[in-house]
Amino acid sequence: MNRSIRTLLAPVVLIAMAAPLHAQEAPAGHAFSGNLALTSDYRYRGISQTRLQPALQGGADYTHGPTGLYAGTWLSTIKWTKDAGGGGDIELDLYAGKRGQAGAGLSYDVGVLGYVYPANGLNHVPGFADANTAEIYGQLGYGPAYAKYSLALTNLFGFVDSRRSGYLDLGANLDLGDGLTLNLHAGRQEVRNNDAASYTGYKLGITKDAGFASLALAFVGTDAGRSAYASPANGKFLGKKALVVSVSKTF
Repeated sequence: MNRSIRTLLAPVVLIAMAAPLHAQEAPAGHAFSGNLALTSDYRYRGISQTRLQPALQGGADYTHGPTGLYAGTWLSTIKWTKDAGGGGDIELDLYAGKRGQAGAGLSYDVGVLGYVYPANGLNHVPGFADANTAEIYGQLGYGPAYAKYSLALTNLFGFVDSRRSGYLDLGANLDLGDGLTLNLHAGRQEVRNNDAASYTGYKLGITKDAGFASLALAFVGTDAGRSAYASPANGKFLGKKALVVSVSKTF
């Protein structure tokens, strides 16, 4: 087992072992959960983070029910930072926020999210900035539909001079019954001062709650430019249209 897989699995295994204990001991209103997933391609905002190859992912979440406050962490294996000439093979996300109801049928979610790429070293690679990124976000939901906007407080994912880049995410998760959910998404990534890197992406998918796990199949694609999103490792276009299959479990 390679180092990146061991690094990812260690905290997830600990979470899984501790989850039943937390559920029994946590005071009323406090909730802990963990998640683990395997996907055929880690697509983030339509762009492959794993050179169109599989990824192992996992995380943990805490929620305080009475206030709607939450915090969590999530990890995934990646390839893009090393392919770009830097290092590292793990993405670590840290986030916190508050969610709740803003009125009849209207929900909200606001928070901050940090994407950490240990040992990425891209700030030493010509044409790149440090991959580590921080964003704030706000989301409004109505029934199964939502609209979310994320604003970068730092350079965005290694793009030079890209602070205050924004991402608009529109979507809906429609309950079809019998454990099936239809997943619809369209997003627009604006990369400040990097017009060639701005693009629109979309996803049409279906998720099945099989009890023992959730199974998902999605068709994803973008109109991103190859000049900004071709893999330096093999020249493959990371925003190409593709079917992505994943299996996940929350505990």
